[in-house]
Amino acid sequence: MTAKRSSRRLLPFIAGAAAAVALAGLGATMTDLGPWYQNLRKPDWQPPDWLFGPAWTVIFGLTALSGIVAWNTAPDRRTREAIIGLFALNGVLNILWSALFFRLRQPDWALIEVVALWLSIVWLIIGPTRHSSTARWLLLPYLCWVAFAGFLNLAIVRLNGPF
Repeated sequence: MTAKRSSRRLLPFIAGAAAAVALAGLGATMTDLGPWYQNLRKPDWQPPDWLFGPAWTVIFGLTALSGIVAWNTAPDRRTREAIIGLFALNGVLNILWSALFFRLRQPDWALIEVVALWLSIVWLIIGPTRHSSTARWLLLPYLCWVAFAGFLNLAIVRLNGPF
């Protein structure tokens, strides 16, 4: 294998890992578990706060791996561009949810936005990852976690609203 070909194969791994780390880092800076959050009433079924970090770490890792697999199995450049675009849109929506909920302290707005975030994951599953069942399956934990987060968001709005 030539050096050029080898570096071309490594690029998706490097880009996927860098994107996952950047997204996780940006999301972490948006997440403020200070007094405002601690004083919110939360449902009894909410997991402990310490669990969210590891859960998101696994989800970001699986999502990055999904993007890498989808990229490597894409039949053409147009599909690869769609993969990048949809994963980028999903990343923006992910960060936007954290900004709305934690920074702006608007769980009601975040509840509306989480629908768009969830739909962007569905779009990834039925869109450009359709060329790889592995890429689709790797996104299912993310889809389920965001659905769970949406129900948790709804419960917080109901217990604490209006905002």
